[in-house]
Amino acid sequence: MTDISQVEGLEPLQPNHASLAFGVPESEPGTLYALSVSGGVRFRPKEERVVLFGRNRPDVHVCVGGDDRRVSRSHGRLARRGDHWWLANTGHLPLQLPGARMLFPEDEAYPLDTGYTPVFISGTARRRHLVELYVAGVDGRLPAPAPAASTLKDKPWKLDADERLALVCLAQRYLLHDAYPQPVSWKQVAAELAELRPRSGWRPKKAEHLVAGVRRRLSAAGVPGLTREEVGEPVGNMLNHNLVTELLRTRTLVPPDLFVLDSA
Repeated sequence: MTDISQVEGLEPLQPNHASLAFGVPESEPGTLYALSVSGGVRFRPKEERVVLFGRNRPDVHVCVGGDDRRVSRSHGRLARRGDHWWLANTGHLPLQLPGARMLFPEDEAYPLDTGYTPVFISGTARRRHLVELYVAGVDGRLPAPAPAASTLKDKPWKLDADERLALVCLAQRYLLHDAYPQPVSWKQVAAELAELRPRSGWRPKKAEHLVAGVRRRLSAAGVPGLTREEVGEPVGNMLNHNLVTELLRTRTLVPPDLFVLDSA
């Protein structure tokens, strides 16, 4: 049984503590914050320090999913090694990290970046249990209020007319808000666009080459997940799925763009 109040350098966080997504107070660089709806801890950095989270409140520092038996009694371990806090899965179900990454019990420990990292555990009846993690950087303070400042917005990516037409057709299921969308096939893209523009020479390879050019351009600009080397084999629809997701996130494509398929 662990008495967390006796661990040197560890301070408890109350259940009503503000979300770590808003930042943390000014802290020693490397300080770890871990928080669930049950409360959490703050731990200053020191080699081999460890924070545990899971369902069994007496034996972990952060209790998560205390009433959900799909959450393991000890589901995750955070250990300080070198200049990083390392997250390991010690439970049964995977830990869900940002960017659709899954951390399985068999995986090597994952190094946390400075800043905010939400970690989810899927429970019973579609419950999703959240453990918020935050590693303080050089400046870990809360952002200053800025009520009059302009909203930060991602700029839409530039597409020419043919690229936009092909991508709207490729992404139509996303724009229609299908429950589990996938990019349509090159054959379908070519068939629909050939019907809309019979004289434009639309073929599956033409559509594929146009979209591949957009992927290369965005990848060169720093967008992740758009190359085979990044996603690994089998690729399937993943490259185009990641491309469409980026175009939707930046509002390069929006639902009203579907009208182009009626008026092309």
